[in-house]
Amino acid sequence: MVTSQPDGGGPVSRLADTTESTQLGMGAELLAHARDLLPRAPHGELRYLAERLTEALADALRVAESRGRRLRGLA
Repeated sequence: MVTSQPDGGGPVSRLADTTESTQLGMGAELLAHARDLLPRAPHGELRYLAERLTEALADALRVAESRGRRLRGLA
């Protein structure tokens, strides 16, 4: 039987935290890469970078939306 911790640190919450941390870390790495690459990037690399940044932004928005729903549920 799986039980959640009193502080909300159950297995699903920990998985969500790990996923969020991974996604935000990847987004930060992509942003740093973009800042370095953009001033001198060839066209093909710009498309690849834009696609990855779009994915990272979508992940970050999903995290924010999910957290917002959880917070509204506590109110």
